[in-house]
Amino acid sequence: MGKEIYNIGIIGLGDISQVYLNNLKKYPVVRLLACSCRSLKKAKQLAKVHDIPRPYGSTAELLADSDIDVVLNLTLPEVHGPITLAALEAGKHVYTEKPLAKNRDEGAAIMALAGAKNLVVGSAPDTFLGGRLQACRALIDSGKIGRITGASAFVVSHGHEWHHPNPDFFYQPGAGPLLDIGPYYMTALLALLGPVRTVSAMANRAENQRVIESEPRRGEIIPVSVDTHISANLTFAQGAIGTLIASFDVWDSELPRIEIYGTEGTICIRDVDPLSGPNLFGGDIWLKTRDNYRWISNPRPDHLPEWIVVAHDHPFNEISHAENSRGIGLIDMVYAIKNKRQPRASGDMAFHALDVMEGILESAHKETFIHINSTFNLPAPLPKNFPDGK
Repeated sequence: MGKEIYNIGIIGLGDISQVYLNNLKKYPVVRLLACSCRSLKKAKQLAKVHDIPRPYGSTAELLADSDIDVVLNLTLPEVHGPITLAALEAGKHVYTEKPLAKNRDEGAAIMALAGAKNLVVGSAPDTFLGGRLQACRALIDSGKIGRITGASAFVVSHGHEWHHPNPDFFYQPGAGPLLDIGPYYMTALLALLGPVRTVSAMANRAENQRVIESEPRRGEIIPVSVDTHISANLTFAQGAIGTLIASFDVWDSELPRIEIYGTEGTICIRDVDPLSGPNLFGGDIWLKTRDNYRWISNPRPDHLPEWIVVAHDHPFNEISHAENSRGIGLIDMVYAIKNKRQPRASGDMAFHALDVMEGILESAHKETFIHINSTFNLPAPLPKNFPDGK
């Protein structure tokens, strides 16, 4: 057995940090010991609010603190890799926001270094541990929809220049629709169906530049350096075939966000808000099986069988962006370190997700099938009494 309490050092104190800070304080297995950002003043302010005893004004100072066991990396996506590597070099376990790294080579370096130093890496998104996707997993594991034969996932919008004050990054390498919000959908598919064996894809972009519609830079033109509409096919190792569309070129859509197809039925995760799919912990699950399916030769809308809304008692079922359970992946990782088991939101799964997404972009560029060499172990379901069930 490991330590009773693990000391957490947080690097990066942007908007996302507030949810983590509020949630992690609920779990006695961790202690918020230190925090750092580029502004020491801001670090001190947040440290005072959240009772964090050691605020630092630089990453180097925090990593030099020998009392820190686990680093929580909440920095900008383009520096996730370098900071995670630096934390591993300093002898710290690391849990990072998504994506694990900006590319496959950087991600491979992280996993190699963690293995060499016998350290654990975990990565967001942990929304697959939320009530909705855990209930989906239970339906699949129970055989309710039979053998899984296919899946589809759609993450579509018209981009971020409408609401984000600095949307430039979303249209540069390392982002785009696939690497921005796509990891939530990819991780959901992986957590339900397991690793991917091969991918093929096509991609394009509607425009080479966009106009910022949000303040304070309204009217400014920004370049688009990545493809913004990607259509991909995935073959899972267990035999199912998946379809993924990720786009910043869609004005609106009635598409379901995720569907899982089995020999005995279909699971549908469908949302009114096109951005409220697997990046939330909770929400409705729709189910249709042989028992509530009827073929009607001339169907009218009032004659069509309705979907069953699946009731469940899985925890972490919030449907709010502002208040959610973000951070349970880190808590699970700490218990994994403590009990010498594999974390559910593992670095292996995050690297595989990155490998698959890079493979999709590579396939579109080369116009060929891409074999995915990485893999991971399907994470065990989260106990309903977590963290007691651990």
